[in-house]
Amino acid sequence: MKNLNKINSVLFMLCITIGFAQQTPAPKQTKDFAIVGATAHIGNGTIIENSIIIVSNGKITTIRPEGSTPITRQVIDIIDAKGKHVYPGFIVSNGTLGLVEVDAVKASNDLVEMGAFNPHIRSIIAYNAESKIIESMRPNGVLLGQVVPRGGRITGTSSVVQYDGWNWEDAAIKMDNGIHINWPNSFSRGRWWLGEDPGLKPNKDYAKQVKKLNDYFNESKSYNKGSKGENHLPYAALAGVFDGSKHLYINVDDEKGITDAVNFANSQGVSKLTIVGGYQAANVASFLKQNEVSVFLRRVHTRPELEDDDYDYTFKQAKRLVDAGVLVSLEPSGQMERMNSRNLPFYAGTTVAYGLTKEQALQLITLNAAKIMGIDDMYGTLEVGKSATLFISEGDALDMRTNIVTHAFIDGRHLSLETHQTKLWKRYSKKYSQQE
Repeated sequence: MKNLNKINSVLFMLCITIGFAQQTPAPKQTKDFAIVGATAHIGNGTIIENSIIIVSNGKITTIRPEGSTPITRQVIDIIDAKGKHVYPGFIVSNGTLGLVEVDAVKASNDLVEMGAFNPHIRSIIAYNAESKIIESMRPNGVLLGQVVPRGGRITGTSSVVQYDGWNWEDAAIKMDNGIHINWPNSFSRGRWWLGEDPGLKPNKDYAKQVKKLNDYFNESKSYNKGSKGENHLPYAALAGVFDGSKHLYINVDDEKGITDAVNFANSQGVSKLTIVGGYQAANVASFLKQNEVSVFLRRVHTRPELEDDDYDYTFKQAKRLVDAGVLVSLEPSGQMERMNSRNLPFYAGTTVAYGLTKEQALQLITLNAAKIMGIDDMYGTLEVGKSATLFISEGDALDMRTNIVTHAFIDGRHLSLETHQTKLWKRYSKKYSQQE
């Protein structure tokens, strides 16, 4: 009976999940449209006041000042955006959206695979395009993201998706283009529950763990150079890291670990490397710049970890790295990371208060993210020939008070901004208005 109750609970939660599935994805664009009068934030530092953006077949065909482009209003739909702002769709770096729906329901959790070395695990095939969490991103302008598995030493392979598709095949923009590693901790905290000192202490197994990872890469490299008599999926999955077709992402925070991780990648001949988390990355910014290493910077809204860190340490990290010439994007990791992904523009806004310009902050979650993920040929900026993945906001989209999205488009398709949250808001607004 106890097991039966558990099964019933799981089925009940899954029914709730299915009942709140997202809306039908938007249909393909069939008629040209123009966004007229808005302030266009290109995403590369450029702003066009009183702009006109014309979209045809899902791509931007014109973007310039309005007065320089006459249009025939009879054959094109006009969106009057005077006084509003247009932005490229925001991009979630190092995210897990679509891999977990309800944490307490194991059947809806595809976040972690068993085992320590899983480069062959593909996160994209576990991506749930109908997640009700995903639909709640769009009203804040978050339209694209990286799908990343967690757990183990080599966690698996990530892909990039757009947040409006029938299934993972529809959603995929770039598949299996990144391998993710959790770098060994050079320091660890004592287990206070066993009476140990909870302070930091050197990890006595650090060298052994790094050697094991290095040996694994060497074995993989030898396998991919050899005759490959017996099929070995994990080794084969790493081939792209060595030939440059895949990006290597290493999760590491401390200064020593970051330095060791970069040296490891260099010794293995890895040409595309990004440090993920990078709590102390700014301390070795010149080293990262010298080695052309980019950074997915951990969530800005977190507290300092070390007792001698400045109170605003996490807020000003982006400024320090940008000033050093390092390519930086922001990622939403930490507690409630899937829900926190919709706060991505406000994390970028916080970096403005600590030294970056608004256009530099915008680049952290648009062009910079697109460059690192290798999708900047089509996404990340508002330019002729690129995908019309963009949105219109009534005000500054990096400010939570004025980020009010009125229109959003992915590949020129006009998206619904309805979510389970807006439905609840409307429902209970009616309830209280009827009581007055």
